[in-house]
Parts: sequence; C-alpha cells; structure tokens
Amino acid sequence: MTVQQLPAEVVAFTGWLSELAGRLEPGRGWYGVFTDRDREGMRACFDGADILPWDVVESLLQDLGEPADGPRGLRGRALHRAAAAVHDRSPGGTEALRERRDLMEREARHAESRIRDLAHTPGHATALSWAHDDLARARARITELTERLDRLGGTDHPPSTPPAPPASPPRRRPRGARYAYVEEAEALPEPAPLPLTELPTGPALAPRGARFGGAPAPTSPASAARAAAPAGDPAQAARAAGNAVYALRRLRAQGRSGEAHALLCEALAGPPGWLPVLAAELYAAGLAADWATLLWEAATLPPARLAAVAGALADAGRPDDCEQLLRQGVARPVEELAGACAALHAEGHRAEAQALLTAFLRARTPEDAARLAAADPAVLTPGLLAAARAVSPSRERDLAHALRVAGLA
Repeated sequence: MTVQQLPAEVVAFTGWLSELAGRLEPGRGWYGVFTDRDREGMRACFDGADILPWDVVESLLQDLGEPADGPRGLRGRALHRAAAAVHDRSPGGTEALRERRDLMEREARHAESRIRDLAHTPGHATALSWAHDDLARARARITELTERLDRLGGTDHPPSTPPAPPASPPRRRPRGARYAYVEEAEALPEPAPLPLTELPTGPALAPRGARFGGAPAPTSPASAARAAAPAGDPAQAARAAGNAVYALRRLRAQGRSGEAHALLCEALAGPPGWLPVLAAELYAAGLAADWATLLWEAATLPPARLAAVAGALADAGRPDDCEQLLRQGVARPVEELAGACAALHAEGHRAEAQALLTAFLRARTPEDAARLAAADPAVLTPGLLAAARAVSPSRERDLAHALRVAGLA
C-alpha cells in the first residue's frame, strides 16, 4: 500500500500520531523503548501500513503527560478506531486479525507461565513486573482484536465501490517482544535464564509509572548486601559496571528486552556513585540508548534518591546527564520536587537545585511554581524568582503575580 493509496481515515490517524510523536523527545521514554525494540514495525505504523496497538498509543500519551481519557487521547482514540475499521476491510483483513489474536493468546499463556516461574524465584521482582506487563498488554490486545473482528462480522468485506484502490501487497506487521504479531522465533526453545541475582548491581527495584504503579519491590538479603557496598570503591564500581554491560549484551542478543530493562532498574538501587562508571561502560559498549533509558527511570526515584543520583552525576563531571535527569523529573508532584530541592541543598549541590527550579519553570505554570514555593518560602521563593529571571522577563512577571496571589511575595 503506497502513501497515495492510504484511505483518508488512516491518513488522519497517522497525522495525529506523527503530531504526537513530534512533541516527544526522540530516544526517551516509552517512545524510545518501543522504537529501540522494533524500529521497522513502528515505522510501518507511522507510514500507515499497519495500525499501532492502542496500548502503545496510550504509552506515548503518557510520555507526553496526557491522560488517555483527556481531549487529545479521546481524539486519538476516535481516529484510531476509524483507521482500524477501514484498514481491517482491506483484502485478508479478517484472516490477519484472527492470526494476530491467536498469537496474542499464546503470548498471554506464555506470560502467565513466566509469572508462575518468577513468583518463586528470589531477586527477580522487576522481571516479574515486566511479565505482568506482558500479560496485561496481551489481554488488552486480545480484547482490541476481538472488537475489530466483531465489527467486521467475522468475514472479509468486499470493496464498497469500484473509485477503490487495487489490492495491496502483504502488509508489514510490527514484530518484537511488545508486538508479538509475527514471531518466527516462537518455536525456538527459550534460552536458560541468566543468574541476574548474582550481578552486583543492587537490589531489585520495580519500575514505576504507567505499567507498574510505583509498587515497592521486595529485596533479597544478597541484593541488600550489595546495596550496602562502599560507594567510593572504584574497583567494585568497575566490576559492577562490567558485569551489568556483559549481562545487557547477552539479554539484548537473546531478545529478552524486558529483562534488560529490569536490570537497568536494578542498577539504580546500587550506590549512586557507581552510576557514572556504568554510564562510561555503556557508552564504550555502544549502549548509549540503555543509559538514556536508565536516566529516564531515575527521574521517577524518590526525591532524596533522585537528588543523590543527580549529585553523583554532577560530582563525576557529567553535568549534561545531571541536567537531563532534572529536566525529566519536573513532571512530578510539587511536594516531591520540594523534597528533591531540599536534598540537593543539604548535599551542597546548590547549582543543581537551581537547575531543577529552572527546568521546572520552563515546563510548569506560574501557579505550580507558587505551590512549590509554599513548601519552603524562605529558600524556594528567591530561587524560583532567580530562575524565572533567567528564563525570560515575562516569566518573571507571571511568577511574581502568582506569588502575590498566593501571599508569598
């Protein structure tokens, strides 16, 4: 199917999707995760050759900070349904949907089996969270595909008029762990699990955000001992980084992206001073995208932990990484950001605290800034005003007005 032959409904949805992606930072968030896992499949969906699963669209909305039931999400949902309806009526549509649904049912059974296995394996809390995510996505796609089949009435629909385009070549369908629409490797035996609990990268830390709800993960005695390792031991930091990179390469080679992501999350639970060493190892191994993912996960850490990581990056001479981490953290509740600022001040990282306030003012409203200032007026009000002054005169005026309204000026 060429671009000129795309139905108007598909063009409308891909236009909305491209506009959404244009607001996201490439290589960051779930957009970066999905693109890294299946660049060809994502391109096919953006080109209109296939329809992106709605759960993936919801993840992109979350990257933007938009609720799925908000105005943008509701508009996208309507366009998605219309595009899927016309796409499914193309020749072979019913058969393709049935094939995909069968495959997702097998994916769901596989995830259920993984959950049972991991539930009895110490030290794999993050991998268990990913298995639960796999199951939730598979079930959501089964429901979506069933609804699309029901709308077709279970049969292929012939073209309604003769002005209709010629039959298109076989459609390219997304592949990979998160799509599982076409999985030739399904018949291969699953590789033996790596002993991730043996890696000195800290206790298991469950990913937070859209899919995990921020639930704390249990830690094993062995992982707790690793977390207690001295942060200033460069030899141990180098060994931990080397082990982590080795494991990541093996996991990526075996297509076990979920466990690779879990390993990155576990690294965040180790001493913050080890992270700059890990960053250098990842870049040297050509795994810069994994470092970007780790920074994105770090932005969801508790305030004191976020401040510790930012301070470690600044102390190690990685100011760009520190600034990026702080920028990504400004979507958090103002109470948590106030705690992060306080922790940065307590550790002597005043420049980093000011960078966090500047990033906050660039992304949030003056009213949000006034709420933040109220948490510690003596410290945060002057800092916010200085940050606003650095952004623009109009932002300084708006903030001053918001502070007066809040009784803080």
